[in-house]
Amino acid sequence: MAAVAELPGLNATDRCDRCGAQAYVRVELAGGTELLFCAHHAREHEDKLREIAVSIHDETGRLAGVPASAPDTEV
Repeated sequence: MAAVAELPGLNATDRCDRCGAQAYVRVELAGGTELLFCAHHAREHEDKLREIAVSIHDETGRLAGVPASAPDTEV
């Protein structure tokens, strides 16, 4: 059985290959090439990406989270 390397999660330095916004979707293509997309461009090109992708790692669910805020006592 061949070992499969687990790719790290996406972070704030990962950028969409289309527009430069923060990437939330990683698409792995045959041959090991990967493309990164913001949520907008991943949705826009989803049908075509599903046809050519070996795997798709989608972290757009993080966008629905509650944003961090400072305590009321902090000025």
